[in-house]
Amino acid sequence: MRTAFYISDGTAITSEVFGHATLSMFPVEFTHNTIPFVETVEKAEEIKTLIDSTYTLSGEKPLVFFTFVNPELSDIILSSQGVCYDFLSYASEIVKRELKVAPVPKMHRTHSIHESSYDFRIDAVNYALANDDGANIKDYDSADIILVGVSRSGKTPTSLYLALQYGIKAANYPMTEDDLESGNFPKCLLPHKHKIFGLTIDPERLSAIRQGRMANSKYASIRQCRIEVREVEMIFKKHKTPYLNSTRYSVEEISAKIIAETGLKRHKY
Repeated sequence: MRTAFYISDGTAITSEVFGHATLSMFPVEFTHNTIPFVETVEKAEEIKTLIDSTYTLSGEKPLVFFTFVNPELSDIILSSQGVCYDFLSYASEIVKRELKVAPVPKMHRTHSIHESSYDFRIDAVNYALANDDGANIKDYDSADIILVGVSRSGKTPTSLYLALQYGIKAANYPMTEDDLESGNFPKCLLPHKHKIFGLTIDPERLSAIRQGRMANSKYASIRQCRIEVREVEMIFKKHKTPYLNSTRYSVEEISAKIIAETGLKRHKY
């Protein structure tokens, strides 16, 4: 099994994202090692030794994705026995030629408390937590979006991801049996219909998830799941509410599809 390192003088999120995206295209198994905050020569030398020892033990050169502001640290990693990718410097050179402006590197610029989106994201996370699972319906005026669906269809993780990654205030509301039997959205949601986005899920997948929570219950039975999914989708169609089947998508993909369809503003950077 090959080894991959993601190294940075900051959080290493950028290295990780780029590296994982690149390696995902290849049908090869990797052991992943993320090493953030390599901010000194001593630490860089320590990581170089780790890369070299990995090569010695395995006989295969590790793949190393890194970002550094300090070129001295970059040079140390580049002198290792790894196959190194300094993709940020490569991209910066291309942009520099186009803009005719020299880059001004600054440590921790991308993922720090000083980034312009930080307050948006923290406020949105607090909002998502306070408005999870229909707990606080009086604050829906402040919502950017309200995710609606049956229990365990992916509303909570999606709400939190939208908040943490994009600063979007996402409330979520679970459609209960009473709501579904009425064939309508509950009264608390009707004034906010323009903010509602539905999540649905294949009944078989829903049953499997619920079995892990309440095994052998009516709540988890395939019959109950089929009824709930059918009824909630009928309500979405009745109100012309946009909705997405979450069964085969990750929370990242669900969030991206919601933003693409609704046009919600991202507070990412």
